[in-house]
Amino acid sequence: MSETRQSLPEVPPQPGPPRPAAGEAGPTAQTGTSGLFTGKFLARAAFLTALLTAAGALLGLLRDQTIAHLYGAGPDTDAFLVAWTVPEVASTLLIEDAMALILVPAFSLALARRASHQAPEPDPVRVLMRTTLPRLFLALSAGAALLVAAAPWVVAALAPGLPEPQVAVDCTRLTATCAFSMGLAGYMSAALRAHGSFVAPAMIYASYNVGIITTMLLLSDRLGVRAAAAGVAAGGVLMVLVQGPALWRRLKERRPVTGREPKDAPRVPPVALGLLAPVIVFALSRQSQVLIERFLAAPLPAGAISHLNYAQKVAQMPMVLSLMLCTVTFPVVARAMAAGETDRARRRVERDLAMAGIIVLIGAATVIACAPQIIEVLFQRGAFDHADTAATAAVMRVYALGLLGHTLVGALVRCYFSAARPLWFPALAMLVGLALTTVAGALLVEVWGVLGIAAANALGITVTAALLLHGLARHSVPLRTRYMTGALVKLIAAAAASTGSGWLCGALVPSPVLGATAAFVVIAVVFLGIARALRAPEIDTVLRPVTRKLAHAR
Repeated sequence: MSETRQSLPEVPPQPGPPRPAAGEAGPTAQTGTSGLFTGKFLARAAFLTALLTAAGALLGLLRDQTIAHLYGAGPDTDAFLVAWTVPEVASTLLIEDAMALILVPAFSLALARRASHQAPEPDPVRVLMRTTLPRLFLALSAGAALLVAAAPWVVAALAPGLPEPQVAVDCTRLTATCAFSMGLAGYMSAALRAHGSFVAPAMIYASYNVGIITTMLLLSDRLGVRAAAAGVAAGGVLMVLVQGPALWRRLKERRPVTGREPKDAPRVPPVALGLLAPVIVFALSRQSQVLIERFLAAPLPAGAISHLNYAQKVAQMPMVLSLMLCTVTFPVVARAMAAGETDRARRRVERDLAMAGIIVLIGAATVIACAPQIIEVLFQRGAFDHADTAATAAVMRVYALGLLGHTLVGALVRCYFSAARPLWFPALAMLVGLALTTVAGALLVEVWGVLGIAAANALGITVTAALLLHGLARHSVPLRTRYMTGALVKLIAAAAASTGSGWLCGALVPSPVLGATAAFVVIAVVFLGIARALRAPEIDTVLRPVTRKLAHAR
C-alpha cells in the first residue's frame, strides 16, 4: 500500500470458516463495512487476553519470587539480570513493539485483500509469509549466533565494573537464544492477532515463565544462577510451541493454491518494509532505558540492579493490564485507517486511552501508597531480607510516577503505525525521552543513587508520552488533543487524591496483606468517585455494571 490511504472494499464473511476453538475469538466475529470486530467480540477478546496476561503476570511474580528466594539480591543476581537484558530487549523488539507494529498492519491488509478476491489467485496471506518468514528465520539465527559469540563484549558494554563478569557471560550465552525464539514467537503472535485470534498470543508469557520457574527448581542446585538463564532459553522455546497449533489452524482456513504465481500476484504489503527502520529505532530506543539504568547502576553497591529490576517488574503490572484493550483493538484501528475511516479510528483510540488511563492510575496510586507492603508480601523471604524490601519499595514508588507515561507511549505508538505508513516521529520522540533519561540519570545518580535512576526513567518516558500525544493529530489519527489532555488531567487529579487516602488506610492496618487490600479498595472507590465528579471520560462505562445492579435492586 502506498503512503496514501486506500479505501478497501467491504470484507464479506469467509466461506465456511472453521469454528474457533473454545475460548478463541475467530473470524466469525468480524462485521461492519470494513470487516471490523463487533463490540461484543472486542469485550470478550479483551477479557480473555487480560485474564491470560494476568496469569502470565502472576507467574512472572512467582518467577521473581523464586529468583529472590534462591539467589537474593547479591552479585550473582546482578550478573543474571545483566544477561536478562537480552531477552528483555528481544521481547520488546520482536514481540511487543517492532514485530507487532510492522506485521499486524501487514497481515490485516493481506487478509482484507484475501477477502476481496473471489478468483483462485495466490493467497495474499501465504504470499506474505513465504516472502518474510524465511528471511526472518535467517536473520534471527545469525543474530542469536552473534550474541553468543560476543557475550563477553556485551557484558562489558552493558555493565562495566560488574563484580561477577564471568557468571554474566555464561548467562548471556544462554539467554542469547531468545533472539531467535522470541522473534519466531513475535511473528506468530502478530499473524494470529491480525486473524482475530488472541488466546494463544496471550499465553506466551505464561509459558515463558513456566519454563523459567521449572528449570530453576530442577537445576538450581547444580547450576546456581545459571539455571535461571537456562530457564529463559527454555521459556523462549515454549513461546513458539504454544502458538504453533493455533497458527496452523488459521493457515488451513484457505486451501493452498497450486500452480505458478502470476506476475501481478499480491506481494508483501509495502508497510512491512516501509515501517521497518522507524519501528526498530523506536523499539530499541524505548528498551535502551533499561540498558541505561543498568549501566548507571553497575558501579553502585551490590544489589542495586536487583532492586531496580524487582521494583520495575512489580510497578509495571498496572501498565501491562491497562494496555490489554489497546492490544486487542490495534487490528481494529489498523483496518479503520487502511479503509480511510479516520473518525471511527479516532473514537476507538480516545476510548482506549481513557480506559487505559483509569486502570494504570488506580494501579499507580496503589503502588505508591502500599509499596512496602507489596514488596514484603511478594519477596521478603529466603535471601531477600527487610533491607532489600525497604530499598526496592523506595525505588518502586519513584518508578510509579512514570507509569502513565509508559502506558500512553505503549498505546499511542500503535496509533502512529496503524496506518501502515513510515513515520519517524515516534522514534524521534522516544530518542528525545531517552536523551533526557540519560542526562538526568547521570546527574541524579550522584545525588540520590538508585532513586535518581528511577526518577530519570519516569521523567524521560513522561516527556516522550507528551510529545506523542500532542503530535498524533498531525501525523496519524486525528485525535482531539485538548480534549484528551483535559481528560488525563482529571484522571491524574483523582489519582493524586486517592493515593493519600490509600496511604493512610495502609498505614492503619498492621497486616501487609490486609493493609494493601484495604488500601486498594479505598483508592478505587475514591478515584472513581472523584473522576465521576470531574466528568472524566469512560468513568460511566466503568461504573455502568454497578449502577445497573443498584437500579435493579431498587
